[in-house]
Amino acid sequence: MNDDFKKYFEVNKDTWNKKVGIHAASEFYDVEGFLNGKTSLNSYELNEVGNVKEKSLLHLQCHFGQDTLSFARLGAKCTGIDLSNEGIEKAKFLNNKLGLDVTFIESNLYDVPKNVEGEFDIVFASYGVIGWLPDLKTWGEIIASKLKKGGFFYLIEFHPIAWMFTYLESPPKLIYPYKTSEVIYEEYAGTYTNKDADIISKEYGWNHGLGEVVSALSNAGLHIEFLHEFEKSPYNSFPEMDKTADNMYVLQGNQRLFPLLFSIKATKK
Repeated sequence: MNDDFKKYFEVNKDTWNKKVGIHAASEFYDVEGFLNGKTSLNSYELNEVGNVKEKSLLHLQCHFGQDTLSFARLGAKCTGIDLSNEGIEKAKFLNNKLGLDVTFIESNLYDVPKNVEGEFDIVFASYGVIGWLPDLKTWGEIIASKLKKGGFFYLIEFHPIAWMFTYLESPPKLIYPYKTSEVIYEEYAGTYTNKDADIISKEYGWNHGLGEVVSALSNAGLHIEFLHEFEKSPYNSFPEMDKTADNMYVLQGNQRLFPLLFSIKATKK
C-alpha cells in the first residue's frame, strides 16, 4: 500500500469513527427496532443471497455490524470486518446485547489476508463499499482467497452512474467520471443519516465502472453467476426521490434515466 493510500485511509477512518455514534442514534439505522427483532437486510440481498443457515459468512466493510448480525439471526456463522475501530466496538456491543456469536475484527479491507483466518461459504458486501477502495484487482483476489471451493461472493452496490453526480447541490450535477483511477475528495457538513449533524465529513474515494468490478472478480478466478441492475433503491439516499407502493425509492420524472443499484454474484468453482 503506497503512502498516499495510507493517508487517504487514515482520513476516511477518522470520518467513519465520527459517524458511528451519529448513525447508531439515527432513525435511518433504527437500532432500537433492530434490537427488538427488525432485520437490517433488504429484499434484494435476502432474495439473492438465499438461505444462509449453517453457512460461514464474511462481511466486508460492515460499518457497525447490523447486516452481519442480521445474517447471524438467520443462522449463519458470521465474521465482520471494518476500517473503523469505533464501528467494530459498537458492533461488538450489539453482538453482546443480542447474545449472538459473531466475530468482529477491525481491519482495512486490504489487510484481511493477515487479519482474518480461514475460508468462508459466503463473502458479502453491500451499499456504498467499493468507492472506498482504490484497487479492485487486489480486492477481487482477496475475496477469492477467502472463499471455500463452491462458495460465492455477493455484492449489492449503488450503480456507478449514480456516483457521477454531486449531491451537494440541487438538482444533482453531473461532474465526476464514470470510472477513474484518480482519487476524488469531498468535504461536507453532516452525514447521510443526519444532514445537520455536527460533523465535517472528509472523504477520499474512487469511481469504478461495472466492467472493472466484473473483471476484478473474473480475473481472480471467480465465475460470474449474474449481474443485475435495479431502478428502485431501498434508501432515500438521493435528493428529490419518490416513494413507491412497495416502500422503495426512485428518482423523479426525467431524472429516472439510469439504474440506482446493481448486484453481482460470483462463485469459486
